[in-house]
Amino acid sequence: MKEIMDILEELDWSPLFISLKTGVAATVISFFLGIFAARRAVKAPPGKKAVIDGILSLPMVLPPTVAGFFLLLLFSRRRPLGEFLFDEFGFKVVQTWLGCVIAATVIAFPLMYRNARAAMEQIDVNLVYAGRTLGMSESEIFWKVVVPTAGPGIASGTILTFARALGEYGATSMLAGNIPGKTGTISQKIAMVIQDGDYLTAGIWVVIVLVIAFVIIFLMNLISGKKMKNVGRW
Repeated sequence: MKEIMDILEELDWSPLFISLKTGVAATVISFFLGIFAARRAVKAPPGKKAVIDGILSLPMVLPPTVAGFFLLLLFSRRRPLGEFLFDEFGFKVVQTWLGCVIAATVIAFPLMYRNARAAMEQIDVNLVYAGRTLGMSESEIFWKVVVPTAGPGIASGTILTFARALGEYGATSMLAGNIPGKTGTISQKIAMVIQDGDYLTAGIWVVIVLVIAFVIIFLMNLISGKKMKNVGRW
């Protein structure tokens, strides 16, 4: 026990803060992009919808290292986009915290998109018709009728997105690297200390991740419980 307390006193908490910052930033970006993409997909004809869904869901089924490889090719300063961002705006993506956010967003975005889309598809279309009858614009119907009605599904997607972004490892390692205090996340820290044979420190970080994961699952169950409160129990 004393050994654990000594490790806690000397522990560098920067991986936790970097992971939390990355998770929050990626979740905010994925939230708005996911809702926008879900709205477009729901309104699209079946063929176009299948193509959109396939493209936007692709990062969810690809190995994270493969997604990270494509991101590295895209944002490297040796490539047109990476060179343009650096020369025109001073944005460097590779081996920076911005790279952490981009990688986490790309990997976590499909969870937000698919949950939002599924929730919107379950909405009673008569609510939309009623809004039109009352003279509401399409934008008003979306934000005042569709989004609140799909709220529990969107909230679940938001929580899952944060959890996925928080634990992202493969794509983040490829694009942002593992720079202590800058791009080193919890997942990278665990892998690094295990390679050094420090299983006790790794165990402490694993416990921290488990606590965060439990809180996330608890919040999801809480949201689902509120959604199903009027459903009979058996």
